[in-house]
Amino acid sequence: MGKYFRAREAALPLITTVCALSLALVATRSEAADFTGNATLTSDYVWRGSTQTHGDPAAQAGFKVAGDSGFYGSVWGSSVEFAPETHASTELDFTVGWSKALSEDWALDVNVLRYQYPSTTVDLNWTELNGTVTYRNNYWASLGWSNEALGYDGNGTYALVGAKFPINDRFRFETTLAHYFLDDNVVAESGYTHGLASAVWTFHAPFELRLTAHGTDSNAKHIFGEDFAGSRIEAALQASF
Repeated sequence: MGKYFRAREAALPLITTVCALSLALVATRSEAADFTGNATLTSDYVWRGSTQTHGDPAAQAGFKVAGDSGFYGSVWGSSVEFAPETHASTELDFTVGWSKALSEDWALDVNVLRYQYPSTTVDLNWTELNGTVTYRNNYWASLGWSNEALGYDGNGTYALVGAKFPINDRFRFETTLAHYFLDDNVVAESGYTHGLASAVWTFHAPFELRLTAHGTDSNAKHIFGEDFAGSRIEAALQASF
């Protein structure tokens, strides 16, 4: 709801500068810097259970550079469609983090994520701290925290667990369940719960087709509105490189 209906005082986007510097440092200091990227066409950009495009299609792309030390920087962007008065059409996510295998089975990723909406006439930007623990590359738990959740001047804690179930080299299922804890400065409700289930087909590497069913509880409908939350189906074509 903060993205759609509320403006805040402008904040200096320092994380953008930090991210750019991090990318440069990783690229210049690590001889074995690893560059990866992805591009996606989706029928609906759904973020934490709510649509960011009024149910319309979106184009998305991103890239990441990582060094042997585990430090990385990434930039990801998507088309968006919020309330008309915000004039929002683009989202850019800048991330600086560290990711490393802790053992043969366990891995850890910690990062700072900055959400930027450069085309808006109001300030919707905000920053979040995130951490993810992964077990055997198939099970994960994530925790995110921000004191300006959803663009409000209030705290939000996002907790998620997920799993993927490979059937063979080309087909797998994925599922997640999450709850967003939000304080009174953000929304009237204490938060909301959402989940998803996906079927993913790598029909011709590096191309994947993904079909996802999203669902939220009634609190999400009260927070974001009937048109933004609830049940919806998303189809996406993604390429990784």
